[in-house]
Amino acid sequence: MPLCLAIARASGFPPIAGIWTAVVGGVLCTLISNAQLTIKGPAAGLIVIVYGAVTELGAEFGADLSDADRAFLGYKLALGVGVTAGVVQILLGLVRAGRLADFFPLTPVHGMLASIGLIIIAKQAYEVLGVAPEKGAGPLELYAGLPAALGRINPEIALIGLVGLLILFGLPLVKAGWVRKVPAQLVVLVAAVALGLAFDLEHKHTYLFPDSFFDMNHRAEFEVGPRFLVDMPEVLQNPAEAFAVPDFRGVLTATGIQYVVLFCLIGSLESLLSAKAIELVDPWRRKTNFDRDLLAVGAANTLCAAIGALPMISEIVRSKANIDSGGRTKAANLFHGLFLLGFVLLFPNLIHHIPLAALGAMLVYTGFRLANPVEFVRTYKVGSEQFIVFVGTILATLATDLLIGIGVGIGLKVAFHVWHGCSVRGLFTCDVEAVPEGDRLVVLVVRRAAVFSNWLGVRAVIFREAERRDEVVLDLSRTRLVDHTVMEKLHQLEDDFAHLGKRLKVIGLEEHVPLSGHPLAARKGAGRESTPAAV
Repeated sequence: MPLCLAIARASGFPPIAGIWTAVVGGVLCTLISNAQLTIKGPAAGLIVIVYGAVTELGAEFGADLSDADRAFLGYKLALGVGVTAGVVQILLGLVRAGRLADFFPLTPVHGMLASIGLIIIAKQAYEVLGVAPEKGAGPLELYAGLPAALGRINPEIALIGLVGLLILFGLPLVKAGWVRKVPAQLVVLVAAVALGLAFDLEHKHTYLFPDSFFDMNHRAEFEVGPRFLVDMPEVLQNPAEAFAVPDFRGVLTATGIQYVVLFCLIGSLESLLSAKAIELVDPWRRKTNFDRDLLAVGAANTLCAAIGALPMISEIVRSKANIDSGGRTKAANLFHGLFLLGFVLLFPNLIHHIPLAALGAMLVYTGFRLANPVEFVRTYKVGSEQFIVFVGTILATLATDLLIGIGVGIGLKVAFHVWHGCSVRGLFTCDVEAVPEGDRLVVLVVRRAAVFSNWLGVRAVIFREAERRDEVVLDLSRTRLVDHTVMEKLHQLEDDFAHLGKRLKVIGLEEHVPLSGHPLAARKGAGRESTPAAV
């Protein structure tokens, strides 16, 4: 619940919109998808996109309106975009486009997620401090303005936010087993609500606080009140306040089309990658039909936008928590949604007493996890060229937007492939020869390159041959380049085949030169037309 509220508000939507997303995702997706362990709900990774749609469409259609009216108009216009994107996702599921998640190179995707984390931190740091950010400021400007914002903090609000951060970062470090079983977010809520009551945030008032640590005699005046608490309507008493109707005027504009693409591209990609990751850690190794899951997410997103809720994905953090808590079937996703529905209907006043600074702290923590320094180190170890692609994607996204950022990342990836000897033809064509070795074994000889942009073709041949035989040997000796994305996906496929009672063996990389010492680093070869490697 706390993350649903936080993501909704950070996206420019009413906080209750995040609850409705989890409810619809829990009920509708459970009926359509066969994914057993994924939890559907609003995602921090979509905050930047949704907020961008709200602000840009609001400015385009409501330039003469007040700030509040412009924001509400932008919200309804974003809902129109959401309905359209949901319908497109349904169509993608029907045409079996779930496999397209494998087309995108991993490093730019990780860079995109890290940049989203950095943007979330930049925006929510001001919420934690109780300071309003500069209107219209981009991520880089927000970071530049933080030092000045520190001199304008609202002490009581900042205390709530900083206590929340201390709990979120500190509690996981406690070794006691019983402490690890208590969700840190729940502890943050308890502490934040208690502090909010102590500071009487329910009633608007001012208080005095020393304006300098070194001069306690001079005090500045600060204001607190309900605007620092979650705005939560009484759904049972006034249901009209809990929902909104989409406005479709912006869908066919250049801005609207851009955000339809972003909703579909980033939302579908995040959801499919999360579902794949959870499938890999399913203790029972059950397989998800990704086309069916995409169809379910599209149907749920269409309904969500129609009633005023956020778009959703298969959310990896909540899904992993589901597994760790003993979840076994998709009934967990259903009850996740139903319990949230019951809570928002029965206890809206309790939700209203949650300070916004606590939600901001949770999002700062979420942003840190998306942009974890460990990911920077891991990427550098995979290869310096991967690090350049990763950082290049982040910088381009922070300076422009997500669509340009992911485009820059993919462009850098392609440029490095050409630099390392991969031909343009090799980038996009799948040159695989199947050499049967009896009834149980086939050798697949790959020529030119095995890279992210032709991986779908290579993967299709592997699975086609695996249906006929028990063992598939992939000979990469004749390739000029095997990139990091393919190395990682082959590693995953080897594990998948083993659990299916089959075997995938990769050979022919002995004479390739790895671009780093990491086992999943890209490999550069001579690409000679010689005899395939011995099986």
